[in-house]
Amino acid sequence: MSRKKKTVGMLIKIILVLLVGGLGFMSWWTWATKPYSSTGVSEKITISPGTTATQLAEELQQRHLIRSAWMFKYLARSLQANFKLYAGDYQLAPQMTPNEMISRLIKGATPMANNLVTIPEGYSTEQIIDLLVQKGIGSKAELEKVVEEDEFPYEFLKNAPPGIHRLEGFLFPSTYAIDTKTSPHAALNLFLQQFAKELTPEVQKNLDTMKLTVSQWVTLGSLVEKEAKMESDRPLIASVFMNRLKIKQPLQSCATIQFLLGTPKSKLYDKDLQIPSPYNTYLHPGLPPGPIANPGHASLQAALHPAQTDLLYFVAKSDGYHAFAKTYAEHLKNVKLYQ
Repeated sequence: MSRKKKTVGMLIKIILVLLVGGLGFMSWWTWATKPYSSTGVSEKITISPGTTATQLAEELQQRHLIRSAWMFKYLARSLQANFKLYAGDYQLAPQMTPNEMISRLIKGATPMANNLVTIPEGYSTEQIIDLLVQKGIGSKAELEKVVEEDEFPYEFLKNAPPGIHRLEGFLFPSTYAIDTKTSPHAALNLFLQQFAKELTPEVQKNLDTMKLTVSQWVTLGSLVEKEAKMESDRPLIASVFMNRLKIKQPLQSCATIQFLLGTPKSKLYDKDLQIPSPYNTYLHPGLPPGPIANPGHASLQAALHPAQTDLLYFVAKSDGYHAFAKTYAEHLKNVKLYQ
């Protein structure tokens, strides 16, 4: 057989392989983009904050709601570049195509997804209650009763102080999809459940090394949350607080005074710093008795991994950043320069 005939024969084989492969891929594509089944009942899918499309796709495939996790991930990226999953409960059925599921998740086609509730980082319990009331999830009286009296099965709430701030610090900030039919207890429990996921074995190991309780960690995180405006300042502010704790120097956090006032002031006066309360970190050394707000992931991580510095002071600048100092003399210069 001539070399020319061999080459032609090889090309024919390659073309046949490509055709067969292409037809096979098209057949698989058609199969993978169809509903998993023509029958079946819808299932509740709970999406937690931070869930990725990959994690969701694998769960849907395991629960026999889609045929291919890979196809779901591909379609999610192609349908919307900034695909984001909102936390909450969704009803998805095996009769739905992957495209229909993704469209529902993106657009919030279900009643549950329509009622998106965003808890901003640093919100207090009172602010969260007001937000839930605005979203039609219970009344203020109902929510306050749940906060103060309801039992929740979490070890980190074991020694929580009584009253309206019992859950302070543990109502995790994120965006949730919450049906208006959801009870106040269930809504608040959703936030607590998400905080519980922050408390990983690795985090607990770090806390043991630092000799901090969960409450102390969250309290420190709440101080960082209320003081820091810029991401890069968080570990530095945490470092200042940790350094002061080590030498038993009062934290002197203005955020704790604002917490005591209830309604924040644009400027604090000397009389404000004299308010008699264990939360007043100008009068009392150490951490306050509990968190002063609900910190987000970044502030909790900063409290867990403070920068290694000798800093003891900081002052806010007009651009949102802080000026840091090691000595009081340096701090006074910063105060004169920036305030």
